[in-house]
Amino acid sequence: MGNNAWFLMIPILVPLIGGILVSACHMEQRRLRQGFVMATVILNSVFVWAAIFWLQGKEFRLVELSQSMSLTLSLDGLGCVFAGMVAVLWPIASVYAFEYMKHEGGEVRFFKYYTMTYGVTLGVAFSHNLVTMYLFYEMLTLITLPLVMHSKTDAAKAAGRKYLVFSIGGASLAFIGMVFLYHVVGDATFTAGGMMAVQGLAAAKGQNLLTIFVITFIGFGVKAALFPFHGWLPTAGVAPTTVTALLHAVAVVKAGAFAVIRITYYLFGADVLRRTWAQNVVLLLAAFTIVLGSAKALKEQHVKRRLAYSTISNLSYILLGAALMTPLGLQAALTHMIAHAFIKITLFYCAGSIIYKAHYEYVPQMVGLAGRMPVVMGCFTIGSLALMGIPLLPAFISKAGLLTGIVELGTPAAYIGMGALLISAVLTAYYLFSIVIRAYFPGKGFDITSNQDARDPNWLMKGPLILLCIICLLLGLFPGRLLEFFADIAAGLF
Repeated sequence: MGNNAWFLMIPILVPLIGGILVSACHMEQRRLRQGFVMATVILNSVFVWAAIFWLQGKEFRLVELSQSMSLTLSLDGLGCVFAGMVAVLWPIASVYAFEYMKHEGGEVRFFKYYTMTYGVTLGVAFSHNLVTMYLFYEMLTLITLPLVMHSKTDAAKAAGRKYLVFSIGGASLAFIGMVFLYHVVGDATFTAGGMMAVQGLAAAKGQNLLTIFVITFIGFGVKAALFPFHGWLPTAGVAPTTVTALLHAVAVVKAGAFAVIRITYYLFGADVLRRTWAQNVVLLLAAFTIVLGSAKALKEQHVKRRLAYSTISNLSYILLGAALMTPLGLQAALTHMIAHAFIKITLFYCAGSIIYKAHYEYVPQMVGLAGRMPVVMGCFTIGSLALMGIPLLPAFISKAGLLTGIVELGTPAAYIGMGALLISAVLTAYYLFSIVIRAYFPGKGFDITSNQDARDPNWLMKGPLILLCIICLLLGLFPGRLLEFFADIAAGLF
């Protein structure tokens, strides 16, 4: 593609225009709407992969805001990871959504915002500097708000308000960091090794730099459900499962984790922050969130809320890896970001299938369900084993990388993180396999004729589940090339 860096705009614009057309053209006919959305999403994923293969290192300036501030797009190794993950998952998720949203209603409105969210998420991935990422980050909050409030019930409206307050509050903290960088440093371009470290500006800023880093880390960490700003995520579970899976596995929460990695490794600089009090603070916050999320998941009886608390815990696995501020820590963080995305969307879609076909929402209701829904419960079991970190499955690789990175760093705060990981591993096995055991081993006296309507869904829902499980297995069995790519990113080669 030569120097055609303008092409970076295409994957952002296509879903935005496509979503608007879904509404503007009043696509009430389901078959037409589904065909248009699927064509838009698949075409856009092709554009994303074309950009990944041919436009790495290119820059496209949208707007010159000032001499030192601009809205600019570019694509480096880290952006490729996030964009590639989104490009693979969005078409799969769309197929599932076609069937699931039939009983939710408001399909035109849903697919309008659902499709537009794809483009905004890619804007975060393609951002060349902090102000560009911040713009798309805020747009992501606004574009997903109607999805959270889709059902328009009082609970949905309350969840939307909470989501908005938490997201804007976190963005306000992140804004402080952006103002500091542009006012004091004069630049906030993402640079491998850290823009401040590369320019030799970090030492002159002293304690102010560390304080601003912690504030900015927490600000972007709100979308990644970092304690104490994690409460919005379980509340958002009132949204349709297709939305919660989008929020908890792909777009919103991963955008928060991605932003944290950006500011740590590409703005402030890991070498500057390592072994400082600021690193200890963020390590301890991540470690506490890991244990808190797992403990809350064990206690929660509503299936989707249990998975939401599990997401809170696992997102902080990624933040813990980022907070290690070493190449090995970054490699492990990226590995878990990909592993968790595929595993958690599988688990959420299994839960959604159970709600859709059996109308069960609580753990005690899952007794004997494997006999009625063998494919769904089989996929749920594979997802559960994967999230637990069983060998030959992807989370085992990321968790092993995190533990190795902790030993490499060797600080007291890092070892507290190790303790958190071990506690979380035990709790994860309990809160997931308590569902699996109920489903497969109902015990004496179980009425096998109960809930005759419960059965596996059709292929629009079952197909994506099976495909997601296959991808999870492949990620666990053949991780070599992906780990090499992540290692190169961590080393600053891409």
